[in-house]
Amino acid sequence: MRRLGRFLRLVVLVALLAPPLLILAYRFIPPPVTPLMLIRAAQGHGLQRDWVPYGSIAPALARSVIASEDNLFCRQALGFDFGALREQFEAWREGDRPRGASTITMQTAKNLLLWPGRDPLRKAMEAWLTPQVALLWPKQRVLEVYLNIVEFGPGVYGAEAAAQSFFNKPAARLTAREAALLAAVLPSPLTWSAAAPTPNLRQRAAIIERRVGQLGPLLDCAANG
Repeated sequence: MRRLGRFLRLVVLVALLAPPLLILAYRFIPPPVTPLMLIRAAQGHGLQRDWVPYGSIAPALARSVIASEDNLFCRQALGFDFGALREQFEAWREGDRPRGASTITMQTAKNLLLWPGRDPLRKAMEAWLTPQVALLWPKQRVLEVYLNIVEFGPGVYGAEAAAQSFFNKPAARLTAREAALLAAVLPSPLTWSAAAPTPNLRQRAAIIERRVGQLGPLLDCAANG
C-alpha cells in the first residue's frame, strides 16, 4: 500500500508540474506537433505546416483573428472573457443552449496540448491550462503560437502553410481580404475553404474586415515591433 501511495503521489506530482513546464518551454521553442495534427494525420488529412516567426506573418491576420474570435484578447489578464462566460452561464440557467465563450488563449491551450471535443474532462483541463498560458507567455507569443498551429483546412496548419496552399504566397504578404477569409474559416476549417469561399463565407470575411476597422486600441497588442 505504501508503494501504491508513493506511485499515486508521483503521478499527481507529474500531472501538476508537467503542463506548466511544457508551457514554459514552448514560450521559447516552437511546438513540434499537436494532438490535433496527429489525429488528423491518422484520419488521412496529411500534415502541412511551416513555422514562421510572428514578424513574418502579415499583421492583418492577427487583427482579423482577434476581430473574428476574441475582440477583448488584448485586455484579458488570465485568458478568459469573464463577461462572455457570465452570459453563457445565464443562458444555460434559463434553459438556452450556451454558444461558447472560447478565447484565443483558451484555443491555444486546447490546440497545443489537448484533443478536440467538448467533453467535460477536456473543458476542465482547458480551463486549468489557459491561465498558465496567459501568465507564462506575453500576448504576442500567444498569437504567434496560435497562428502557427491553428487548423486552416484539412491537414493545413498555421499561417504560412495556409497562405502558400490557398493563395500561393508567403504569410507575410497576405492582404486584408485574404487574412479575413482565413479568419472566417476557423470555426469550420474542414468544411469551409479560403481558396474557394462560398457567398456566406465572403460575407463573413467582409464583416471581419469591417470589425477590424472598428476595434481600434483593442488591437494594440497585435502590432509588430
